Amino acid sequence: MAPKRSKRAFRYLSLMALAVGLLVSGCGQQYVLLHPAGPVAASELGLIYISGAAMLFMVLLVWVLFGIVIVRFRDKPGNKAPYRPLWDHNRKLELFWLALSFLIVIIISVPTVQKTYALDKIPSGTDPIVIDVTSLDYKWLFEYPQQHIATVNYIDIPSGVPVLFELTANSPMNTFWVPQLGGMEYTMPGEVLPLWLEASHPGVYWGRSGQFSGSGFVHMTFNVKAVPMAQFQQWVQTVRQTASPMTLADYHQLLQHNWISPRSYSSYPASTFPNTTHGFTLEGGMYMQMKNMYMNMPSN
Repeated sequence: MAPKRSKRAFRYLSLMALAVGLLVSGCGQQYVLLHPAGPVAASELGLIYISGAAMLFMVLLVWVLFGIVIVRFRDKPGNKAPYRPLWDHNRKLELFWLALSFLIVIIISVPTVQKTYALDKIPSGTDPIVIDVTSLDYKWLFEYPQQHIATVNYIDIPSGVPVLFELTANSPMNTFWVPQLGGMEYTMPGEVLPLWLEASHPGVYWGRSGQFSGSGFVHMTFNVKAVPMAQFQQWVQTVRQTASPMTLADYHQLLQHNWISPRSYSSYPASTFPNTTHGFTLEGGMYMQMKNMYMNMPSN
């Protein structure tokens, strides 16, 4: 009987493996989260793989034990498995499960803490591009304090250079998210939160709000175009020379509850981004010190 049971169990496991393989075969390029285009996203994808592998191990272990139990202790004539209706616990097994769970938590938590602290610092040796991001109803405003230009619903960045996003909102809370470049961060009225990302190579990367914020939430999307530094500097000059300046009246128009197509501005009023916050920084220092440091950098 034992060989027959083994063959049957092997057949079931093979069918399950085939079903899982068919299901995951649809995970193509459209699943942008699985195709990182920068060091932050690649690091975070590694954590996803570690967590997924640990959880898959536990799930498979439970399935295998469940299969053993229902086959070995099945109530049928001739089954010689022990029958213990008063059995309620096994101290050795309980200690084993506790130790195994603790080990899984360590496997997931140690690299997570290490990478979290590592990603809290912009790589040294390279000056970041600073972009002030404001989520509006229902659009994104991007201001370049070093270049003194602004865009709506799209951004250009240089590839291979860290970009420091300073995030706020003049609308309900949203979440700034470019899946192929890294994790998301909140935008909140009256607060400024930092997030640094980097595109390793040129390309166009899809971004959007990761948090429902109202009836126009579907329009909270934008594209991030990463280009070589020389091309980025040329784009900045083109915007300065060809786009119109943003006036306060234009900014108040942007605050309206509507959606507009992507556009550029050769300048913007100084009062459109918060000057104070409550001290959130990448490295735990005072926010205004960090902002002033980057604001004093030469324009690209």
